[in-house]
Amino acid sequence: MVMTAARRQILVTSALPYANGPIHIGHLVEYIQTDIWVRFQKLRGHECHYVCADDAHGTPIMLRAEQEGITPEALIARIGAAHQQDFADFNIAFDNYYSTHSPENRAIAELIYARLRDGGYIAKRAIRQAYDPVKQMFLPDRFIRGTCPRCKAPDQYGDSCEVCGATYAPTDLIDPVSALSGVTPELRESEHLFFRLGEFEGVLRRWLAEHALQSGIVNKLNEWFEAGLQDWDISRDAPYFGFEVPDQPGKYFYVWLDAPIGYFASFKNLCERTGLDFEHFTRPDSPAEMYHFIGKDIMYFHTLFWPAMLSGAGFRLPTNVFVHGFLTVDGLKMSKSRGTFITARTYLDHLNPEYLRYYFAAKLGSAIEDIDLNLEDFEARVNSDLVGKIVNIASRCAGFITKRFDGRLAARLDDAELVAELQAAQDGIAAAYEAREYGRAMREIMALADRANQYIDRRAPWVIAKDATRDDELQAVCSMGIFLFRLLLIYLKPVLPATAARAEAFLGGGALTWADAAATPLGAVINKFEPLMQRVERERITRMIDASKDGQPAVATTSTAAPSAPVAASAPIEAQISIDDFAKVDLRIARVVEARPVEGADKLVQLTLDIGSETRNVFAGIKAAYAPEQLVGRLVVMVANLAPRKMRFGVSEGMVLAAGPGGADIFLLAADSGAEPGMRVK
Repeated sequence: MVMTAARRQILVTSALPYANGPIHIGHLVEYIQTDIWVRFQKLRGHECHYVCADDAHGTPIMLRAEQEGITPEALIARIGAAHQQDFADFNIAFDNYYSTHSPENRAIAELIYARLRDGGYIAKRAIRQAYDPVKQMFLPDRFIRGTCPRCKAPDQYGDSCEVCGATYAPTDLIDPVSALSGVTPELRESEHLFFRLGEFEGVLRRWLAEHALQSGIVNKLNEWFEAGLQDWDISRDAPYFGFEVPDQPGKYFYVWLDAPIGYFASFKNLCERTGLDFEHFTRPDSPAEMYHFIGKDIMYFHTLFWPAMLSGAGFRLPTNVFVHGFLTVDGLKMSKSRGTFITARTYLDHLNPEYLRYYFAAKLGSAIEDIDLNLEDFEARVNSDLVGKIVNIASRCAGFITKRFDGRLAARLDDAELVAELQAAQDGIAAAYEAREYGRAMREIMALADRANQYIDRRAPWVIAKDATRDDELQAVCSMGIFLFRLLLIYLKPVLPATAARAEAFLGGGALTWADAAATPLGAVINKFEPLMQRVERERITRMIDASKDGQPAVATTSTAAPSAPVAASAPIEAQISIDDFAKVDLRIARVVEARPVEGADKLVQLTLDIGSETRNVFAGIKAAYAPEQLVGRLVVMVANLAPRKMRFGVSEGMVLAAGPGGADIFLLAADSGAEPGMRVK
């Protein structure tokens, strides 16, 4: 079992959603990923505090409020309430959710600015900017439109072209106009404040060397170091919705200065409400840990400016910054015209939030990679894994215990070795959660669920129940099913908190912790089983997609940013074969007798397969998805009449069948539990 050497103190944050629009499922990748990690830490008994806030400042919020005829404060209050309801309904359990437009954030922002200024890290200089004479305001780059200077595409933003991808200064645009008034902007000079980022290159290099940041962050930081760290403009001119710089009338802190400070402000608010020691977690020599979960689009702010500001102001630096990729749907960028730009609320109107929590968990790893929500795979995986494997265990056994034994579980284990096998997997699952390798954890848990279901199929309690003289056996077998279900529930609790709570009520022993996996509640009394989860219905997915269509292009609305579009590639259809050709393929059930890694091969596992009359040696490219120890004893489907193939590592005498997009998402075809090695698959 996992032993906790010491109780850790951990502060965790997610990126702050921008208070200018709704949460969508692309944003939820981050909040679900963070919530799972936090729940896992708490389940193990650590002191873990999860805080977040709405990012409530900036020109877009000021202008939207003006358009709606309300104050910015009224706008952010309305959006903030909607955000918090969406998060709560997705079972994302913040310890504190706040706003950057708060007295705590103003006080900490002013403190950090004063310390940076007094330390000599703030410079002043005049810059020339685009000015809208009608709106009487300086224009952010995104509020200037014009013709791209490189590809000549019309109606492009003032900082980048969506057609050719070029980046440039607003002054490079051809025929620029203000997106607010339509007039040609003027160039005017204004004095701004700059943070001297280059002064902290040594600090940042040491931070990089001392912490195990993701390789993608390391590579990006080294690129930025090589290019040279530039001063960062931290001020904006009035009118601007934000905090005025204390010693600079008419100048406001740029939203990206006070947004990350919002992490501290939210935590400060939590400390004031609960009696926690804010200084203990934030001082430079703090023994506590601090982690930020963010999207890859805001790495620049969180791995350069934020740690540099903290260092200059005398605060601790992050223990780590965990970066994730974007979300695509069915292989493409989220789209309102296709109905795949799905808001959190639209999803909740049609589907169980724990479906999405599990699906994201099954896809997420620790690398900075985009993940895809394939709606057909989503339906199949949830129905197969959660309903068909996990919930099915309890539903097949609980009724017999309730009706025949007044809810009392057996006082003995029918298969102590199988219970021990599931308990022994706890360390590996814990390590996967800790490393944010949720996909690996889900695969390990589902492999254990397969073992539990195979046990139930083999012992067939519905057959035993027909013989009244076998009641002791029936009680022991069905109790084993409940014991195994309880273990799997503990392992899945960070991912499925609401399902776990309902299952805990059924089990009757109170809230389960990670340490409870070491115990088996022999002789305990369970309550009547109620359905824990329904199957995903294709009709509900279709209705959700239809409800998301409005013919408008997708727009990013939060700090986490909208998903980017990958290059979509389709495999060509190979030459067709006849049904007679296909009938020649001899598919057999095989049991994995031995599995071991192949030295010198990145993807291969060497399998010894028992097909009844003989054993075969097969090399399978499934190493990214299955550890060798997970495979031993498993029933698989193999092509038995494939001609032997000589490989660099030896001769492969068949092929095991698997499906999936590749990499960690490879799934071996499972044989029916009643099958035996050598049986032909029809």
